[in-house]
Amino acid sequence: MNTENARANMIEQQIRPWDVLDQRSLNTLSQIPREFFLPAALKPLAFADTRLPLGHGRKTLNPNIEGRILQALNLHPNERVLEIGTGSGYLTACLASLCQQVDSVEFAAPLVKAAQDRLDAYGVTNIHLEHGDMASWGSHESRYDAIVLNGSLPEIPASLPNMLNVGGRLFGFIGRMDHPVHRAILATRIGPDQWSEPTLFETWVDPLDISDNLDGESIE
Repeated sequence: MNTENARANMIEQQIRPWDVLDQRSLNTLSQIPREFFLPAALKPLAFADTRLPLGHGRKTLNPNIEGRILQALNLHPNERVLEIGTGSGYLTACLASLCQQVDSVEFAAPLVKAAQDRLDAYGVTNIHLEHGDMASWGSHESRYDAIVLNGSLPEIPASLPNMLNVGGRLFGFIGRMDHPVHRAILATRIGPDQWSEPTLFETWVDPLDISDNLDGESIE
C-alpha cells in the first residue's frame, strides 16, 4: 500500500465530500499519521471508511466524522479541550495540534496506556490522559473552551455543559444504541445560562460507555 496515496484518497474521497472544507482541519488530518495510532493488525485499514475495533468495547470514528468534529470546533491556539473517550489517541493528537491543552479521559485502562505510549512516541506534549469515568470528570472544577464526546449518549450529562466557558462548544452524538440515527450536535454556551444546540448532521456512532467496567481484550 502506498501510504501517502491512501492518505490523499482518504482526504479527497471521504472527508472533503462530507463538506469538510476548512483548510486547517484538512491539513491536520493530512499531516498527523492516522496509521501511527493504530495497533499493528489495523494499520492496513487505517484509511478505510469504517469504524475500527480497538477492543474493550471501543472503536475508532470514521475519518469523515473526525473531519467534521475538527471543523465544527474551530479550535484556537489558546484554548483548552476536554475529550471524553481517548480511544486510539489519534483524534487527541489532532485536537492537541490545534489548541493549547487537551485533557482526555478514557474508561478502558489498557487503551489509556496504549494511547499514552503512542502520543509520547509521536512527541505530543500538551495532553493529559486519565483513566476515569464521566462521573469523576463531572465533579471537576476545570473549565474548557471545547468538549468532545467520541461516541453517542442518549442525552448529554447535565454536568458537562457547565464545564464550558462562555463561548465554549460541545460536540456530541445524541441517540440511543438501538436507534438507527444519531444527531451530531454542537452546543455553544452563548451566555451563563444561554445555549444554542444546532444539529449538524445525522449519522450513527458506537455508544460511549460512561462506566469503567469494560471487559474484553485489546487489539494488537
